[in-house]
Amino acid sequence: MSSVQNKLDKILPKAEKPARYIGGELNQVIKAESDDLLRFAFCFPDTYEIGMSYVGLQLLYYLVNKEEKLWCERVFAPAKDMAKLMEENSVPLFTLESKTPVKECDVLGFTVQYELSYSNILMCLKQAGLPLLSKDRNEEDPIIIAGGPCCFNPEPFAEFIDVIQVGDGEEQLIELLKLARQRKINHWTKREYLEKAVEIQGIYVPEFYDDNHNKLYDKAPDKVLRSFLKDMNSVDYPDKMLVPLIEIVHDRPSIEIFRGCTRGCRFCQAGMNYRPVRERDKDTVVKAAKSQLKDSGHQEISVLSLSTSDYSQFEDMTTELMEYCRPRQIGISLPSLRMDNFAFKILDELQGVRKTGLTFACEAGTQRLRDVINKNITEDHIFKTLDQAMDMGWQSVKLYFMMGLPTETYEDLDGIVDLSARIMKLAKEKGKRFAVSVSVSNFVPKPQTVFQWCRQNTAEEFEEKHFYLKDKLKKIKGVNYRYHGSYQSHLEAFFARGDRALGKTLKLAFEKYGCCFDAWTESFNKEGWMKALEETGIDDSYYAVNELDPNKEQPWEIIDNGVSHEFYLREWEKALNAKTTQDCRYGCVGCGINKHTDCPMGGCLS
Repeated sequence: MSSVQNKLDKILPKAEKPARYIGGELNQVIKAESDDLLRFAFCFPDTYEIGMSYVGLQLLYYLVNKEEKLWCERVFAPAKDMAKLMEENSVPLFTLESKTPVKECDVLGFTVQYELSYSNILMCLKQAGLPLLSKDRNEEDPIIIAGGPCCFNPEPFAEFIDVIQVGDGEEQLIELLKLARQRKINHWTKREYLEKAVEIQGIYVPEFYDDNHNKLYDKAPDKVLRSFLKDMNSVDYPDKMLVPLIEIVHDRPSIEIFRGCTRGCRFCQAGMNYRPVRERDKDTVVKAAKSQLKDSGHQEISVLSLSTSDYSQFEDMTTELMEYCRPRQIGISLPSLRMDNFAFKILDELQGVRKTGLTFACEAGTQRLRDVINKNITEDHIFKTLDQAMDMGWQSVKLYFMMGLPTETYEDLDGIVDLSARIMKLAKEKGKRFAVSVSVSNFVPKPQTVFQWCRQNTAEEFEEKHFYLKDKLKKIKGVNYRYHGSYQSHLEAFFARGDRALGKTLKLAFEKYGCCFDAWTESFNKEGWMKALEETGIDDSYYAVNELDPNKEQPWEIIDNGVSHEFYLREWEKALNAKTTQDCRYGCVGCGINKHTDCPMGGCLS
């Protein structure tokens, strides 16, 4: 029994949800240790319940552990109560599988899914007993890598990480870990490893560039082109999943059916960064679904994509899944559906007499603003769908909107109120009981999108608009209003468009003011962040609120996601004129992606 395990046995009874930290789940992988085995600690920098819901963890865990000489073990950020207990009892951050201190692993990898997890990365490094800054770690310390959506602008956390992976990770991660194993066998220095790693497509080594992205190592690329997984069917999909010990956020198997999106919403980072669309074969999806359900014992399954209805084999896939799941009383979750006749037929069959709510991502309250953001749905479409839904027995709808979008006016906010009132009027005319839930998030300008140069509303502007909507919507019976925290959205934009200078603010906020778990409303330390900004002399409004110059190079442009700058400029001009761009399934829109990889949508116009 390891020394970590001995200490854990003493402190776990004092921890909230001790099952977060014990491991031993069905289908976890244990390997015999050897001198030539590469130990990879894969960390999701948030709690077990959130990390275990992440499909990417399940996939990469499976793919890495398929390799004989690579061992992937899981690590999650300890909750605040457990972190305190660990510090008081000298328990370092450890892997779930073997209870090995993370510091003793060869590679520690972070998946960075959202900007408000940056402080948790520092928390995990500290809990592991590792220096926060890359330059302060020695040859015996593990190589620290990071991947995930936030790596399309890694600059705010770049000084804490040795190697940053940009793009699809299935093949890239394996190559990077095999290289790390060679380092272990051949006793390469960290520098020798980094010089070899930077030759892999999609690998960014921050120490090879200064703050202005001047190269400090001549073989480093001028721009880091993201990695592309060309064929989703070229990598195996797990037939078994890690079955969590406690209830998690999404407690069911999820099968990714395709990656990318053709719709071109101008605010959407994922829609740009994961082009082109690549589908997983229907038979693979159905086979994986059946296998994971049978093995795990779950009573629900979900398919995953940015727009499920756009899957080319959607009807056949759904029919086959229903034929398997219905007699076994297994639920099927089909998010991101386009509400056409087939979708209603499917939903009606899935939900039967007891119908849960429908969801519409309207994003904006007026057609003008929906055209600005290229959200190609109309009010006619919304009301025809809801008319049919009410007739078929649905009793509620959740409407998602964004506030603070470029060119937004109070008339657009009034449009949200008007839309909600008209839905309730339709229900009354039909004699139906119906409820509308209006959920409004704050627009955050994200790198590598058409709106990357736009200003964000200030926290005060957001608050004023939220109170405006709240006051108007509360007068409509049957309408419920929910909205997101404004200063958290401001911090998200601050980091999303930040440069390396923000690293010192991040470090101070964590070390001096204890900022971590910033995505959790109850843990968010607004005062700590404001003090850290003041003490480091950083003007947060410069990064979040300012409108940026499209002709000036931005910090994130060291990363090339494959979409051309010219495309973004054309789309920005069209947005200002409220002109839409077609879905690229109906003709190439010239984004430039197939200059770098095969695109199933045809030739490139740019």
